Amino acid sequence: MFNLKDIISSIADAGKKLFKKSTVVKKNDVETIITLCDDLLSNKGAAFGITVARDVTDLYQTLSHENKLLFFKKINEKYKPSHSKVEAAIDIYKKKQDDKNLFELFRIAEGQRRELFTRMNMAPNGTPVILSIREDLISFLKDNQELTPLDNDLRHLFKSWFNPGFLKLEKITWETKAAILEKIIKYERVHHIKDMNDLKIRLGEDRRFFSYFHPALDDEPIIFVQVALTKGLGKSIQELLKPTTAGNKKNDTATFYSISNCQEGLSRVTLGNFLIKRVVYEIQEELPHIKNFGTLSPIPGFRDWFSYLEDEKIKIITGFPPESINFLKSADLKIGDTRILGNKESMIKLVMHYLTNEKNKKGFPINDVSRFHLGNGAIIDDININANVSEVGFQRSFGIMVNYLYELKDIEQNHENYVNNKKINVSDKLKKYL
Repeated sequence: MFNLKDIISSIADAGKKLFKKSTVVKKNDVETIITLCDDLLSNKGAAFGITVARDVTDLYQTLSHENKLLFFKKINEKYKPSHSKVEAAIDIYKKKQDDKNLFELFRIAEGQRRELFTRMNMAPNGTPVILSIREDLISFLKDNQELTPLDNDLRHLFKSWFNPGFLKLEKITWETKAAILEKIIKYERVHHIKDMNDLKIRLGEDRRFFSYFHPALDDEPIIFVQVALTKGLGKSIQELLKPTTAGNKKNDTATFYSISNCQEGLSRVTLGNFLIKRVVYEIQEELPHIKNFGTLSPIPGFRDWFSYLEDEKIKIITGFPPESINFLKSADLKIGDTRILGNKESMIKLVMHYLTNEKNKKGFPINDVSRFHLGNGAIIDDININANVSEVGFQRSFGIMVNYLYELKDIEQNHENYVNNKKINVSDKLKKYL
């Protein structure tokens, strides 16, 4: 029985026989691939398009690192919008403001880069290859800012192609395909999974594991979330990662403790907020006694931020002499140093200041995890010392973690206040630390 990729491949083979192109496909050749891109953007029929799309995606994968950068620079420039054509289209629209002229203005203003990638996606393995193309492009952006418009075009397309309406949510269990379980171990970004035995613990009776999948990516998780069913919000990742026995009927809370984006090519294509809301619904349907929802979240960047903090600012934030916590800057600091817990009040004040007062240029928190949850409508509920005493947890934030609480009745209002007024909501028990 043929699958969709087999059918598309057969069409591409047929197209190759029907259309004898003059272009000879040469490996690691930028000029050849640009010529093929020109052919792909022409209108010569579906079979021809599928054939050329396959040639383009196949040839791209043979390019050297240097030629990939050259390819990006060429298509970024060649297929960008023409300012003179845009200006002419604006003049035409001003003279006659109808739907036809408006559509033509949009088409010209968009340029051909998005259309190029849309047509490349006709190839049998179009979607995974284009994901890898964006992954490569991201690696070049830091030193090649002129490629940002090209990246924006790809990100715009992915927001449509990976719209949650096209994704399938699956509950991951020990019965899930081994190939998928192996990829989950590989893709876990937050709390390292050592092996299958470690993963099995995370799939226990008091745990839930959900992942989004896309129909064009066989057995490839897009993004997944791990949940612990707990009595109140979980306060320690060590506790959440311990083996569990049968389901505890006293559990009243779903603690989300890890969200991992699996595909680097989907960076900055927001899916996590949809996943959390969908999983909340799934848990409510399966387990109506679970009434509370929140997270035990890391604070990446907190330790680095503190390392540059001047003594005067430490004193202003904590109200204590900076000497009391300057041990945190020592190169000899050990994981779980008892002085961290001994200075709990100072540590909580520092974390609260970092999460609520340190802002980016747009006026939102500099911490990306905080931006994510606050933007979803959560509140900062609690700060937990020694919540992650692993090497990674210590390097991120001296082992400190945050509980974000999703109060379902207030989520939408919290979201609106955060987005429109930059308001950060915190629990009553933390207000004294602000």
